[in-house]
Amino acid sequence: VALKRMLNFNVPPVKNSTGEPVWKVLIYDRFGQDIISPLLSVKELRDMGITLHLLLHSDRDAIPDVPAVYFVMPTEENIDRMCQDLRNQLYESYYLNFISAISRSKLEDIANAAIGANAVTQVAKVFDQYLNFITLEDDMFVLCNQNKELVSYRAINRPDITDTEMETIMDTIVDSLFCFFVTLGAIPIIRCSRGTAAEMVAVKLDKKLRENLRDARNSLFTGDTLGAGQFSFQRPLLVLVDRNIDLATPLHHTWTYQALVHDVLDFHLNRVNLEESTGMESSPAGARPKKKNKKSYDLTASDKFWQKHKGSPFPEVAESVQQELESYRAQEDEVKRLKSIMGIEGEDEGAISMLSDNTAKLTSAVSSLPELLEKKRLIDLHTNVATAVLEHIKSRKLDVYFEYEEKIMSKSTLDKSLLDMISDPDAGTPEDKMRLFLIYYISSAQAPSEIDLEQYKKALTDAGCNLAPLSYIKQWKAFTKMASAPTSYGNTTPKPLGLFSRVMNTGSQFVMEGVKNLVLKQQNLPVTRILDNLMEMKSNPETDDYRYFDPKMLRGSDSSVPRNKNPFQEAIVFVVGGGNYIEYQNLIDYIK
Repeated sequence: VALKRMLNFNVPPVKNSTGEPVWKVLIYDRFGQDIISPLLSVKELRDMGITLHLLLHSDRDAIPDVPAVYFVMPTEENIDRMCQDLRNQLYESYYLNFISAISRSKLEDIANAAIGANAVTQVAKVFDQYLNFITLEDDMFVLCNQNKELVSYRAINRPDITDTEMETIMDTIVDSLFCFFVTLGAIPIIRCSRGTAAEMVAVKLDKKLRENLRDARNSLFTGDTLGAGQFSFQRPLLVLVDRNIDLATPLHHTWTYQALVHDVLDFHLNRVNLEESTGMESSPAGARPKKKNKKSYDLTASDKFWQKHKGSPFPEVAESVQQELESYRAQEDEVKRLKSIMGIEGEDEGAISMLSDNTAKLTSAVSSLPELLEKKRLIDLHTNVATAVLEHIKSRKLDVYFEYEEKIMSKSTLDKSLLDMISDPDAGTPEDKMRLFLIYYISSAQAPSEIDLEQYKKALTDAGCNLAPLSYIKQWKAFTKMASAPTSYGNTTPKPLGLFSRVMNTGSQFVMEGVKNLVLKQQNLPVTRILDNLMEMKSNPETDDYRYFDPKMLRGSDSSVPRNKNPFQEAIVFVVGGGNYIEYQNLIDYIK
């Protein structure tokens, strides 16, 4: 909504106006591109009158009779380039939108350039959009994509980090979260764990929200914001969780569709890039090997299959793709059949009476053609994506890893030794083995003895693993041991339903032989449990000492005693150091 408003020169788009949109150019930097691309397709941009969308730092020709909408970060180089555009008189008028708030001094730089270029009247509007975050789903956002390693788990937890670097990282995170709440139009109640990076974020965000509320004239949270109607009765809860409370989950192999796509394929900002293998046929001797085709697919909110199955266990997805394919083929055959009937010549009664009946049928068949083609496109897309995932599962035995790790995390008995898994040359990449071992190391109540550890280390080294992560986790574990008890993951393991016999004997696209048909049992991960305690106001040692901030209260007590005794209706969970699709899915299942 906020983006569409911006593209409409910062006035809300009017519904059902028949007039043509105003044609305009959109100019963004990489940050702006990342924010817009998961939300608006090229077609949607065109419907809003955007004829061209260009990167700020590309060679752009002057188009003197068209207004330009800029959507960029207020960085030094971006500002310089905008001033240059003004001097070169590239466009008819300029609507400058900054992703994050622009400083006074930079604003003056633009003003000076505009005066120098005699273009003051052409700068129509300058807006701080507060949109410095990327929305990937209706209920999921990430902070950034371009410089994500700057706010990553590693950046925050580097042993040699300086205080000033830490401040910068925290400010970056807080800026994005602040933008998120401005866009939402709501002031949250903030809860966080003590003594963690999450607490630093909470303190800074609380301060920033307070300062904004206190400045009544310029407050961004007055009644007429976009989100005013969304949370009218109750404010949302913001739970800031530190990644260190649970390092096993991000390492865990996964079994649901979206999480698998993210884990094994190249999946960023809702787009998956596949290399298509060109099949087995050998090229004639001496010929250059065929180039692999790169294909990219967008997995979006409008893709019904994706929305329905992104949280399903993979075997179910394979089955559903197959069913969709069969129902599509049936519809296609129906269209063909009708066409052949329509071609009947001769005057015989039967054909005539069938005609009138069939004209109606054919009309409906033809009207459903676009729908059919779209269905076909989605089936092809998911056949390709699921096949690519399946290849990884089979070549790396990911089903075995997933099941084994679940057993480790739920402290069940293991049916084969960890050493055998690590030494098995056919099971998984060195990274898979390392992930498995780290989960074992993190989850075990007693660290393995030195002798055992040496044995594991040797097996890992022989399997080609880099042991650096282990030494980090070793220190991490020693450090957190004094801080907390090991996290529990519930005690449920996936139930195998026998192998895929039923689906697979019907000439399916997917050859699933030997892949376990594992079904997930619902259990709450640590992040979900923390949310549950805080939303429902349950008393629990895990969360009882979480700090409580209410930016709307005048500075009184900073107590961890919540004033609000009622359970919350809405919550936002943010993991400092990075959440993941497993946790996202777990939260969605918890809500259901």
